[in-house]
Amino acid sequence: MKKLLTGNEAIAQGAYEAGISFAAAYPGTPSTEILENIAPFTEIVAEWAPNEKVALESAIGASIVGARALSAMKHVGVNVAADPLFSIGYAGINGGLVLVSADDPGTHSSQDEQDNRYYAKFAKVALLEPSNSQECKDMVKSAMEISEQYNTLVLLRMTTRVCHSKSLVETGSRIEVEKRPYVRDLAKYSLVPHVARNLHLVVEKKLKELEKFSNETELNFIEWNDKKIGVISSGIAYEYAKEVFGDQASYLKLGFTHPLPMDKIREFSQTIDTLYVVEELEPYIEEQMKAAGIVCVGKDKIPNTGELNPDIIAKGLLNAERPLLEYDESILVNRPPTLCAGCPHRGFFFELAKRKNVMITGDIGCYGLGGAEPLNAQDTCICMGASISMGHGAQQMFKKYGLATRTVATIGDSTFFHMGINSLLDVVYNRSNVVTCILDNRVTAMTGHQEHPGSGYTLQGMATQEVDIANVVKGIGIQNVKTVNPRNLKEVRDAFDWALDLDEPSVIITRWPCLLKKHSPKDIEEFGNYLGKCIVDDEKCIGCKMCLKTGCPALRLNKEVKKVKIDEAQCAGCEICLQACPVQAIGRVSQ
Repeated sequence: MKKLLTGNEAIAQGAYEAGISFAAAYPGTPSTEILENIAPFTEIVAEWAPNEKVALESAIGASIVGARALSAMKHVGVNVAADPLFSIGYAGINGGLVLVSADDPGTHSSQDEQDNRYYAKFAKVALLEPSNSQECKDMVKSAMEISEQYNTLVLLRMTTRVCHSKSLVETGSRIEVEKRPYVRDLAKYSLVPHVARNLHLVVEKKLKELEKFSNETELNFIEWNDKKIGVISSGIAYEYAKEVFGDQASYLKLGFTHPLPMDKIREFSQTIDTLYVVEELEPYIEEQMKAAGIVCVGKDKIPNTGELNPDIIAKGLLNAERPLLEYDESILVNRPPTLCAGCPHRGFFFELAKRKNVMITGDIGCYGLGGAEPLNAQDTCICMGASISMGHGAQQMFKKYGLATRTVATIGDSTFFHMGINSLLDVVYNRSNVVTCILDNRVTAMTGHQEHPGSGYTLQGMATQEVDIANVVKGIGIQNVKTVNPRNLKEVRDAFDWALDLDEPSVIITRWPCLLKKHSPKDIEEFGNYLGKCIVDDEKCIGCKMCLKTGCPALRLNKEVKKVKIDEAQCAGCEICLQACPVQAIGRVSQ
């Protein structure tokens, strides 16, 4: 049967067909949909883990006892999972093990655009790169076979365009793979120093075997056309190169890229007049070719920043400007991302922005938008879980140098479970007075409403123990904890007054569900039907624009009459604008 699938959907289908029994991930764009599409397959135990390190370690455990396993994450998530990745590179596997790294060229939804192909080289594991959805499905199956044949984890490098683009996929049936027997083996899986030293020798020999395989496998193949131009490429860049050159060039398509098939590359290059290397992002292939003495053209013509496309390749390699639709750029309206109308974080940031002499350390999630105009309530946003530990370090320095500045750390519920707990332990242990604000909107919101340890449900929909954030915070030693309704501005103000008056650690928890969340029965029981609409009384409105400082996209200023209007299609009746209005010109009507 043929289906139109995204790359992420195809990875899930491949996991099913390959007989995978266990899959774990932490959600993160562009990888999130992989586990979401694996979850309906009841033959596979599919789980959201608190973070990427835990996800990979869980998959490693499943592999060691003999089951085929997969872990998936976005590129920066591999940074979190690097510790077990490097270790399993030495130890090897039992049941087949695949790690999907979804890279994000162009930083569409990330804090950087690192090229994770280097992780395969660094960790000494095999690397595959699909170019389309069919290859995504097929390469999961190939990766399992390679993993088990060569006793190695296989890194499957995706990119945003491959993850989210759709193409036809020939689907098949599941192959039920018998679990391999588990045999206790300290000389393989207990990486104390003398074991690791021995395994390093093993892995180097393994890489030689994998290089031989790389030169022989059909995952790396040549398409002969005109030999005046030759293109060596991998991933989505191969598809772009084909669009630019067509049959005017010959191609060496690389699907297995660590170790590189250097013999095949050398053989191909010797028949070509001009050799181009087209890859996204870094010169991973090019630099290894040049180190081997193979002359080629690559990043001196093609940028290593941003997402590639056929236009960039055509201009860089052929000096050809491809025609584009003409339009009047002056009429384009800038549409920066903003907190949704009715977002429970808006009232919190509206009040936090009023505080003077504070440094606000932010984190990864919807609340990262708290730093945008007009709220301006964030100073930093570096990586998952960094807000609390960075706030601690900053606060210690303010204290050391006698400055009265206080730090306020903002972090979401899922991010708190991901990495924030360790950071808060640091605050307690080292006696800091950081004000930590955990913004609990009851779900992993920004990546599409995935469950987490505090939501009460698993990935596959089973009810589970809901981890109570307040109890966790108290359990690690925080004595000062307040939970507030972020839609009540007075509650938020009073909480800030209370926390900033303390000279010891404190935690403010804002608890209200994301407006777009599918509410569970427990949500409905706790929060009720809170939706409604706010309206402006034109007679009372004085056009002071105070409500606009909340940054709500449902609010509009009619410049002709200098009055504010509320877009009923967007308004959810959160009442933040109502509370911000100094003349009580805004009212609420229930839905």
